[in-house]
Amino acid sequence: MMIRVELPQHLRTLARVDREVTLDVEGRPTLRSLLDALEASYPMLSGTIRDHVTQERRPYVRFFACEQDLSFEPPDAPLPDAVASGTEPFLVLGALAGG
Repeated sequence: MMIRVELPQHLRTLARVDREVTLDVEGRPTLRSLLDALEASYPMLSGTIRDHVTQERRPYVRFFACEQDLSFEPPDAPLPDAVASGTEPFLVLGALAGG
């Protein structure tokens, strides 16, 4: 399945891509399989979205799709059907902090 992924500016710059990339994900797409495919296609992003060792999401990275925050979903939970079909993009956002 072809999944559309929108990346924040700093990751687009690092990967040298436009705002949106498309990834081929085998089987029923999950957060884990999507991030595995993203890192396989763009190895320079490895470790920027999730930790190298624990594979946990980095603290200031958030995931959204279909107007839902998916940041705290289990890694093997299926992605929404609209994302799996390519109708809606999967959004990776950098969270802001400070005061």
